[in-house]
Amino acid sequence: MTNHIPSVTIAFCSLSETMFEKLTERLQATFKTLTRRGKLSEADVDQALREVRLALLEADVNYKVVKGFAQRVKARAIGAEVMSSLTPGQQVVKIVHQELIDTLGEPGRLDLGSQTPAVIMLAGLQGSGKTSTAAKLALKLRQEGKRPLLVAADTYRPAAVDQLVTLGRQLDIPVYREDLSANPPDICSHAVKEARNTDRTLVILDTAGRLHVDDRMMAELETIKERTAPVEVLLVADAMTGQDAVRVAADFHQQVGLTGLILTKVDGDARGGAAISMREVTGVPIKFLAVGEQADRLELFHPDRMASRILGMGDMLSLIEKAEQALDQEQALVMGKKLIQGEFTLEDFLAQLQEIKKMGPISQLLEMIPGLGGISNEVAPDVTDGEMRRIEAIIYSMTQEERRTPKVLNASRKRRIARGSGTSVQEVNSLLKQFRQMQRMMKQLGSGRGQGGLLSMLGRP
Repeated sequence: MTNHIPSVTIAFCSLSETMFEKLTERLQATFKTLTRRGKLSEADVDQALREVRLALLEADVNYKVVKGFAQRVKARAIGAEVMSSLTPGQQVVKIVHQELIDTLGEPGRLDLGSQTPAVIMLAGLQGSGKTSTAAKLALKLRQEGKRPLLVAADTYRPAAVDQLVTLGRQLDIPVYREDLSANPPDICSHAVKEARNTDRTLVILDTAGRLHVDDRMMAELETIKERTAPVEVLLVADAMTGQDAVRVAADFHQQVGLTGLILTKVDGDARGGAAISMREVTGVPIKFLAVGEQADRLELFHPDRMASRILGMGDMLSLIEKAEQALDQEQALVMGKKLIQGEFTLEDFLAQLQEIKKMGPISQLLEMIPGLGGISNEVAPDVTDGEMRRIEAIIYSMTQEERRTPKVLNASRKRRIARGSGTSVQEVNSLLKQFRQMQRMMKQLGSGRGQGGLLSMLGRP
């Protein structure tokens, strides 16, 4: 898989506002000061932990979670393993990382049992993204060999039924629905029978979402649970609602009995506290993260990877997994050879942009690369996914000859390209300059000069 990485990184440009950006910046600043010290006193540890507590509270982490977290870190940080260490600051960072993993909990995985069909009940407030998450989950489990049936049981909101039917049609996944006047527990019960009769191995119930938790809603969910015997009861919670999401999760778990959580809108600009708080407050594992609008933007939750991203350590494993799923390996090998031989053209660059877009927003991808999250805004603060679209427009406005041989681009050609792409000549020149710089850099890497050479990046002798 490492063969993909050089071609992937060509288009990594900058990091926009992400879920944990502010928290990561605060923690990194604190740790930077800490790791500069040769020895640490208890006062140094107290000062660092004070900054960590403030950072977590500002990120909307539950105050009880913050208090317990800080106490556990301090108990370990003033112990012999740190005070006697040659690198005490690094040891404290390691302890914070491990405690953050413990706070986020063990990775939760679906337990579909042995019954057929297995029933998964999704619950959540209106606006949490529950209906789209039902479709994403169905797609993910179909890719694992299951035969899902989606059930439109939110009869209080006709748009939710229509949305699920539309998503099912787009993904070629059947959707069971009844008249809006039907009783939701009856719909769910009938759907399970339908799944059994049509040889479906999985039923996903999209239950009603309300504006707030109420007795009627909970009573309905309890009835559905009794009549369908779900193996999983998953709460779909909006990560952007902070402490409200934590309270909602606690209420649902107390009254219905949850087996797991799915956090949505993780790609938004929320402060991220809900993700850190939910596991400890509810005792229920986070099982999935919805990281975008597209149907394939549902990821398994890995606490160790999220902890690394929060602390600015990156998440290369998730990046590689995304690349494996999205990129064409044969094409990547061809591109790698072109890079080494210095034959990479604007036409190839455009193809690489198309591949990168399959993996998701640049902001999410760059966040996964160790060390880049903190410096990306300094390197190229104006480059975003929108900038990628402008680059595509410029290259699309060129002729085939111009893409393959940029040297032919004179002033009049550049003016024509700028008009055709809705950009300026300055932007065209800027792209060409960056492309030439990239060509030179890749040629150096390919020949063995600079950063150990491209071949060493590919893991070859």
